[in-house]
This record gives sequence, C-alpha cells and structure tokens, in this order.
Amino acid sequence: MKPHIHPDYHPVVFQDAATGTQFLTRSTATSARTIEWATAEGVQTYPLIVVDITSDSHPFWTGSARHIDAAGQVEKFRRRYGGSPRR
Repeated sequence: MKPHIHPDYHPVVFQDAATGTQFLTRSTATSARTIEWATAEGVQTYPLIVVDITSDSHPFWTGSARHIDAAGQVEKFRRRYGGSPRR
C-alpha cells in the first residue's frame, strides 16, 4: 500500500440507537463523542458513533420482518380498480 494516502483506520464503538447494544470494531469514521470500553489492557477511550439500525434492531435479523403476499396485493388492486385478469 502507498504510504500517506489512506484514511486513519482505528477502533470505534458503534451503538444501536434503538436497543442500546454496543460493539467495538475498526472504522475510518470519527466522532466527538467518546466512551470508556473495558479491554484486556484495561479501560480504553474510543470514539462513539450512534447508528439508527444494526443487526440487533433490523426487522430482517430480528425475525419481525413483514412478508408481503404479492398475489394478495394484485387481487386487492383488481378489486379496487375493477380490472379483469389478462389472458
């Protein structure tokens, strides 16, 4: 890799705004907010980034995703607008 052209890649704590779940990972994102995080070397201070959705609160991953019945939607449209099925 070429030196001095890549952004700073550092440890960051992300927090789910809905559930409060936090996880430590590496990112180029920065934040003025910080958080104390316990590590094997002791308590460290990391930037804190609050995000709206993570796998902890996303409907697909939590099992609360709504499945749309496509055939039911077509029938609902036909009832509403009076179309007959094409053949």
